[in-house]
Parts: sequence; C-alpha cells; structure tokens
Amino acid sequence: MSEKIKEVEVEEEEVSTSVEKNKKEKKKSRAGLYFIGILFLLLIAVAFVIALNNVGLLRIDDLKTSKPRAELSYTQTNSKIKEGIYMTDVSEVVEEVMPSIVAITSKTLVKSGMFGPFYNQERYSEGAGSGIIVSKNDDELLILTNNHVIEGASELSVQFVNEKNVDATVKGTSERKDVAVIAVKIKDLDDATIESIKIATLGDSNALKVGNGIIAIGNALGYGQSVTTGVVSALNREVTIDDVKSKMIQIDAAINGGNSGGALLNSSGEVVGINSAKYSSSVSSTSASIEGMGFAIPISDVKDLITSLMNGEEDKSDAVIGIEGYIITEAQSEAYHMPVGFYISKITEGSGADKANLEIGNIVTAINGNKVTSLSDFTDVLSTKKKGDKVTLKISYVKDRSYQEKEVDVTLS
Repeated sequence: MSEKIKEVEVEEEEVSTSVEKNKKEKKKSRAGLYFIGILFLLLIAVAFVIALNNVGLLRIDDLKTSKPRAELSYTQTNSKIKEGIYMTDVSEVVEEVMPSIVAITSKTLVKSGMFGPFYNQERYSEGAGSGIIVSKNDDELLILTNNHVIEGASELSVQFVNEKNVDATVKGTSERKDVAVIAVKIKDLDDATIESIKIATLGDSNALKVGNGIIAIGNALGYGQSVTTGVVSALNREVTIDDVKSKMIQIDAAINGGNSGGALLNSSGEVVGINSAKYSSSVSSTSASIEGMGFAIPISDVKDLITSLMNGEEDKSDAVIGIEGYIITEAQSEAYHMPVGFYISKITEGSGADKANLEIGNIVTAINGNKVTSLSDFTDVLSTKKKGDKVTLKISYVKDRSYQEKEVDVTLS
C-alpha cells in the first residue's frame, strides 16, 4: 500500500515538474515575441525618420542639437506688397496703340562694281525700320523714328496699320541723339487710312522703375509689326556708339533689326522710349552671345528736341567744331615724337574751326581744360553744348621744327 502511495507521489512530482517546465517555456516564448515586437517597432521608427529626412520634413541633424532652426519668410498680412503685377495679356494695350505705329522702308542709292562693264553701276539698297505717329498739322502727319533708320535715304515709304503705303519726306534729324521726324502729306492719305490711324500718347520715362513691365512694338526684320514684352532691366544705362555716349533704357524684350524707331510702351500704352536695334547690336557685338538685352532712347530726354524737329527748327544740339582726323595715342606719340591728342586732317569750310584759323596738322591736346586722349573726350564736352556756344581748344602746332602750344576759342556751328 505504501509503495503505491509512493508511486503516486512520484507521478505527482513528475507532473508538477512537467507543468513548471511548460510554464517556463511559455514565459521564454512570450519574452522572445516581445523582443521581436519591440525590435520590429524600432525598425519601423528608424525607417519613418529616414523617410521624413529624405522628403525634407525632418532633418536627422536637428535631432542632435537644440539650436533654433532658420525659417523661411512667407507672406505676411502687413506686407507692403499686396499683390504682384503680371503682364500676361497685353492685347488690349496693343490693339489701342497699334494704329499709331508704322513700318518704314528706306531706299538708298549706292554705287557698285569696280571693274569692266559693271564699273560705277547704281542700285538701290533697301532698309526696314519703324516709326510712331506723334503729331499732325494742317498739311502733314508727323512720324518719330531713329535717325539711322532714314539716314542717307533717297526714298522713304511709310506703311500704316491698314497696309496702305505712302511716300514720306524728312522733316528734321539729330545725328547725335539718333532721332528723326519724317512727314507724310495729309492729302496723300485716303479716308480709310485717316480713320484707321491714331496719334500716340507720350508718357514720362523718368517715372519708370526697374522691374516695370514694358511692351515693344516694331517692324522686326521687316516682316511687319510684331510685339514683344518684358521688364525694365536698368535705367540710365550708358552706351557708347561712334564715340558718342548716350543714356538708355535697358530692357529684356527682344529688339531686332527693323524694330528701330518703334515704340517702347508702359502698361498704360504710353510711349516711354524709342526702341533702337543699333544700340542692341553694338553691345551684342562685344560678346559672342548676348540675349535678353535691348535698348531704347528715353522719351523724356528728347521731347523738346522732337518738338523742334516737328516744327522744322534747327537742331542746336548737334553742335560741331568742324574738324576731322584721328587720335594720336601714347604709343604713337613715343614712336613719332608727337603730342598725344586729336590730329586734324580736314577742316570744314565755313565752320568754327575754319573761322578760328585752325590748320591741318594741328593737334588738339585739350578742350575746355580737359585732356584729349580719345574721341569721347571731344564728344563728352560737345554733348553739353549747343550751336553758337564757344569752346577753348589747346593746340599743338609745329614751329621751328618743334611743337608749340596755344589756346584758341572756337564757336560751334
């Protein structure tokens, strides 16, 4: 009996031991699952942080420091700039202004051929430009353009917005300012043309600001009127053409051959400048490739001149001394033992230089106390003078096989 009881107790102990082992194994299993779960969550968290870092929403470096982050400045309710102005549609302005823009065709008589039967042959060379109808009187319609558009032309023709072509004549020009006014006889215009055209409204170029939207209209490449838009890139940009310095409006609207003389407009459709491909091409020639750089003559700088030219008055701004020649550079001065300055090779008969008894071979070394080492030293002074004004020239001349100096007052003509 006691042996059976012992066997039962042994069996109970074995069962108890087996239960305890099962419990321990279950605990180990749960602990392993917990560990795997925690590890899985950590991996998910790391992947999430990396993802945020990649899209820029969170920087891992930011977790390493407590320094304040730089922030972008977004639109504020107290901002001075309430809304931007975008010139995405200028059709209404163009429609209003286009009747005041014309295409100009010039014909210049040239001689060609140097040998054989073609020697001294004559032919016409055609040029294209643009113009702006700025006024009229009882007999004429007056059109503003660039001087270089009509310079030397034997014949001029104007095409209006209705494609009517009419001959034109030169009313007045200013070579220095590159401005000209041409005229069309009212009697040469039919009723349909008169009804289709308009006189342009001039604006104030002095009121322009860098970044203002602008519109350029002109006879680009002679293909007919075309429109380009852009902004004012710079004001009072100094440009030198033929040793004459001019202050121009720089724009990023395309200006090509044929655009010269066309209108530069503000957003109200007022003419604020005269487009000039001459200045654009001159600047472009100094570099292999320049785009988005055009130039226009500020209308406010030449409004008085335009009025004078329209009324057939003499342009007093084109004051000249009446001499031709070239600059003696420092290198030439050392080589030939001559003073640095402007060597006079020709004197215009009846000019101020002629009346002041200047002579061929004289060298101008200074004008109004300013040394002359380049042609621009002349033009910078003359650009501030009018016909009838006097300038003082310091002259070097040969006497007794050496250069002597004297001062001469010359009246500009």
